[in-house]
Amino acid sequence: MKLFFSIFFFILLTFHSFSNDTIKTREVDNSYSVDAMYKKLSPEYSFITPYIPKKNESVIITNNIVYADYGLRQLCLYLYSPKNINKKKAAVILIHGGGWSSGNKELQKPMALFLASKGLICVTVEYRLSTEAIYPAAVFDVKTAIRWLRQNAKVLGADIKKIAILGCSSGGQLASLVGATNGTDKYINELYPSESSDVQALVNIDGILAFIHPESGEGVDKEDNPSSATKWLGGSSKEIPYIWNEASALTHAGKTFPPILIINSKFKRFHSGRNDLIQKLDSLGIYSEVHEFSDAPHAFWLFDPWFDQTAEYTFQFLKKQFEK
Repeated sequence: MKLFFSIFFFILLTFHSFSNDTIKTREVDNSYSVDAMYKKLSPEYSFITPYIPKKNESVIITNNIVYADYGLRQLCLYLYSPKNINKKKAAVILIHGGGWSSGNKELQKPMALFLASKGLICVTVEYRLSTEAIYPAAVFDVKTAIRWLRQNAKVLGADIKKIAILGCSSGGQLASLVGATNGTDKYINELYPSESSDVQALVNIDGILAFIHPESGEGVDKEDNPSSATKWLGGSSKEIPYIWNEASALTHAGKTFPPILIINSKFKRFHSGRNDLIQKLDSLGIYSEVHEFSDAPHAFWLFDPWFDQTAEYTFQFLKKQFEK
């Protein structure tokens, strides 16, 4: 109860930072949405339905908390907290997909609600898309959100030694790169400089782990229409291969890589780098777990019949990592 009131007063004291009058957000491309993906997928997968999360009275949702202020640009997050926090809880940072150019943090609401109902503190993060700022801006943003969480861990009831990151599609790529660069000074800005941006567990849901790889389908540019990866990375793989490799989690995989859960669709191009990564992690004694839905399209996590199993795999993995 004491912690509940601490969170309540924290929200009141910082309300000016996330009220609608002060948020300096920009219009973004929201073409990647549940409705858009349903229209695209339902002709082939007639049995699917968009997953609609049930209202859960055990979870407190706080919208539009500013976690990064870049002067002319503020970035927000949504906080999903278990209502009754009587001890420090593990926390999860959730990163949405959309080809680095579209989508928003609402896409991670179902997973955040599910995990928060199981007792985890969840944060869904807005980050700068490629239409606003190219790589590595989004990576800086996500790492800043992790440091924000640690900065406010005491009042939120979060355990700073038990922070996970989860991402879907391009969000999975981002989450994996963030985890892969644990323990380094890479992608660090001036916000919350005393805090670590390391994570202790990683969930990658159909996000590639290597851009330049035999299995990769990224970077297929058409005339006057660069690919999503080319737009985000600032040039083609032929023009700037060093950036494409730098942005790949596989490139950085080493002894500080966190335990990872990988959940994949049937499409091999979204598995890019997976087997190589697992081989590396095995040699280092780092835990990895893989599940693959052989009948599932990309974006399966947004729909029944796959959401429940995806969420359960995720929760059981996090429980295994954080209840040791």
